[in-house]
Amino acid sequence: MAALWSNHFERWIRQRHPPQSKALELTRRRIYILPTRQAYGFFLTLLVLFLWSVNYSNSIGFALTFLLVGVALNAMWRCHNNLLNLRLEALGAEPVFAGESARFGVLFSHTDADMRPGLCLCAAHTQVACADIEPSGTLLSLELPTQQRGWQPVGRLRVETYFPLGLFRAWSWVEFDRPLLVYPPPRGERPLPDLQAETLGEAQTLTTDRGNEDFSGLRDYITGDSPRHVAWKASTRSENLLVKQFTGQVRPELWLEWAQLSACSDEQRLEQLCQWVLVAEAQGVCYGLKLPGQELPPSLGPIHRARCLQALAVYGRDHSSAP
Repeated sequence: MAALWSNHFERWIRQRHPPQSKALELTRRRIYILPTRQAYGFFLTLLVLFLWSVNYSNSIGFALTFLLVGVALNAMWRCHNNLLNLRLEALGAEPVFAGESARFGVLFSHTDADMRPGLCLCAAHTQVACADIEPSGTLLSLELPTQQRGWQPVGRLRVETYFPLGLFRAWSWVEFDRPLLVYPPPRGERPLPDLQAETLGEAQTLTTDRGNEDFSGLRDYITGDSPRHVAWKASTRSENLLVKQFTGQVRPELWLEWAQLSACSDEQRLEQLCQWVLVAEAQGVCYGLKLPGQELPPSLGPIHRARCLQALAVYGRDHSSAP
């Protein structure tokens, strides 16, 4: 019976508050409010005070009772409005390796002149981040654990407040369509494979963007070029953005291949390839990645590293949850 009720509740929440791919605003239909445990004790005290005032016809008791009732009603109104029209924007999280915690950020903002105090962002696994929300915006981050590689959904989050007196709890459920990218853990004891034999001969001179030898000329900018190589002064005299080219040496190419690890299971292969990618990048070796049905040509740099690690993370996974 409990499981049936839980499934029905989950369906109701998803229909009423589906995952959002963009920023959302907390309207009245999204906000819920209930008394806290402290409120029940407070109201019981008011009831006793009211009965005492009736029994003894004490005008001061009546005045104090109605004053405290007014304070409670005002606290309920303030607690609800502390969430009303609050704007939330998911900033996502940087990719992490399986077993690490991903820091998922949500930007809170509003249009009021004063701050919104005592706001908390909570995850299903009891992670909580609290802050006072400034009108210009305040970033709250949650440490979300990761277990398996691939795209991991963040799940439903809860925004809540007990402001101002803790007599009422106002909350809202939010869910963002911004899954976490989790890389396989870098594990393995095998050294890097041997470099390709045809690239180990006599170094040849060519024009390359990675060389740091002599300046050889300019060319048009291509998406992905490093901003450090942009010729800003020369670009002001041209209609196109220009990039500097240098004369360097051919770099030996290293191929990291799925077939090189035939004695391992699929997950062990991915973990070893992940470690090889990190080692090759750290050593400055130009490397490529070959997976069944996918090949990334040899390159070097943070963009290439991220592409290789993402290919390992999503290998064999369902891509329907990818952003």
